[in-house]
Amino acid sequence: MDTNLTRKPRVLVVDDTPDNLFLMTALLEDTCDVVTAESGMEALAIASGSMPPDLILLDVMMPGMDGLAVMRRLRQQPATASIPVVFLTGNSRTEEVMEGLELGAADYLSKPIDPPLVLARVESLAVLH
Repeated sequence: MDTNLTRKPRVLVVDDTPDNLFLMTALLEDTCDVVTAESGMEALAIASGSMPPDLILLDVMMPGMDGLAVMRRLRQQPATASIPVVFLTGNSRTEEVMEGLELGAADYLSKPIDPPLVLARVESLAVLH
């Protein structure tokens, strides 16, 4: 059996709030291999590691390195430049959304999350990657 055809997509969820990481893991764990990070630096290390994710769900507002800074760094590295990123944000200001899309974000999802919408976006983006 070809394990590449049967493996679950690897999704990296990045959020500085443990409750949000728990919620996203619970939502996705049946269909995805979920990896979590609580900071931008941790997310960059995972994304550029030996098992990069198929998709990154990235909180915009985090202390230290915010999601937009993480996105800039991801796009600068050849190994991570093509990983699809969906921003998760509780503050969807038009300027912030525009900047994220200009950096190459695949989508923006607002918090509190809508589970069916998150699942649909993850399914479509992780399968296409």
